[in-house]
Amino acid sequence: MSALAIAALFGLALLLTLLSVRNIFAEVPQEDRTYLDRPPPGFRAVWPLVRLIVHYLGPRLSVEFRLKRHARLKRAGVDFALSPEQFLAGKLIAAAGFTLIMVYCQVLLEASSWQLVVFAGLAGFFYPDLWLREATRARQRLILKQLPFFLDIVTLSVEAGTNLSGAFNQAFQKGPAGPLRAELGRVLRDMRAGKSRADALRTLAERLDQPAITNLVGTLIQAESMGTSLGPVLRAQSEQRRTERFQRAEKLAMEAPVKLLAPLMAFIFPNTFLILIFVLVVKAVQDGVLAWPWLVYLLR
Repeated sequence: MSALAIAALFGLALLLTLLSVRNIFAEVPQEDRTYLDRPPPGFRAVWPLVRLIVHYLGPRLSVEFRLKRHARLKRAGVDFALSPEQFLAGKLIAAAGFTLIMVYCQVLLEASSWQLVVFAGLAGFFYPDLWLREATRARQRLILKQLPFFLDIVTLSVEAGTNLSGAFNQAFQKGPAGPLRAELGRVLRDMRAGKSRADALRTLAERLDQPAITNLVGTLIQAESMGTSLGPVLRAQSEQRRTERFQRAEKLAMEAPVKLLAPLMAFIFPNTFLILIFVLVVKAVQDGVLAWPWLVYLLR
């Protein structure tokens, strides 16, 4: 068979492969994201593959898996950007990507280790979980940091004669941008959609899963049901949240020396001792206390 025929067959096979891939992607229905947030940057880079995996794998996922994953996405504030199926698709794509990168590196280095390939695949599969956990922690820290300021706005609005819904609206309009402001916006949207204020606040506490928010919501619902004046209650909550914030800062400040101890012992102290010992050894060799021929030769 001539080289021209081989090239023609190879081109035909490549064309058929591309047509098959195109048909596979064409079967994926379009997604309406009018009322959804943009996906995170890493997911946007491989979004067609995410949609492809969701289309074929999504219906096979259990309801329990979707509910658990959706709860984690809500705590991270990305439940309007990613669905549980899309997050799982991102994990599978990351695992495949890390595996291919490791194989490519081994080809370049002319090495072969299936253990490293498996490790790279597992690392890629669990990397989105690490990203989601860190995003959740950062978001919760920012919410707790902004909470006293928002409570001050709500307290001033209530004491000025505004009802609780109007006070939330004022906090949403005047408060700084951040996750807490977005959550207040969701509470206001829930109330406009027909939810009662108590149900909207309970949904907020369930969504954030923070003891401080849960305590605040329970106190507000109880005070409103008993007819208690909300001004003193909100002021007490604001002072308590601010005190807790200072206590967290003091705790982190006291933990800093303990956390620095391990890096100091592992990296700083050994280098310091090596420098001191080297100076002492050089001085001893020069004074004739130590007579190591190879060391004397190096120092000449």
